Amino acid sequence: MKFVALAAGLLITPLAQAGDWVTMFDGKTLDGWKVNIENPKSFSVEDGVIKVAGPRTHLFYGKDGNAKFKDFEFECEVMTRKGSNAGIFFHTAYQDKGWPGVGYEAQVNATHKDHRKTGSVYSFKDVTKAPHADDEWFTYNIKVQGKKVTITINGKVVNEYVEPDDHAEKTKRLGEGTIALQGHDPKSVVYFRKLRIRKL
Repeated sequence: MKFVALAAGLLITPLAQAGDWVTMFDGKTLDGWKVNIENPKSFSVEDGVIKVAGPRTHLFYGKDGNAKFKDFEFECEVMTRKGSNAGIFFHTAYQDKGWPGVGYEAQVNATHKDHRKTGSVYSFKDVTKAPHADDEWFTYNIKVQGKKVTITINGKVVNEYVEPDDHAEKTKRLGEGTIALQGHDPKSVVYFRKLRIRKL
């Protein structure tokens, strides 16, 4: 596979085929992502990781925040602090502010008061016992193939959701769209690193 190595260290693979992993974060900047205008300072890069801390806002993948993925596998490493909440949206679309209205959210939450824990397909198929602990890095994998979503934490499948044929939601549904990281609230501190994605 041919690739171009940028000075920042990010690999851009213009000739990438289905199945090729693409690095989404260069460890130094938020290049290739677009933060919405609500509270952009909630996202920063600190010691080679994406730090999320501050009022609600969202970071969307793609220079315009609207990368397109249909069937894909996404993987990253995450660490939560005590009482923190975040999310990873998929099949979503950039919006300036508010909770994303398009696509699904994969929950990130070990000890926040919300009963929906890490691995939940938020409000559609929830996990009520966190599969990880705060203050430890864990691997979060999301795979979408057709109507099926599989969420794996540290190599163990913790949730499988199949969207029903009669799914009534008009926007919160599988289709095509980008990945977005969530900044949930001022008391939540969450870290992301080693983000990558491949089309299936």
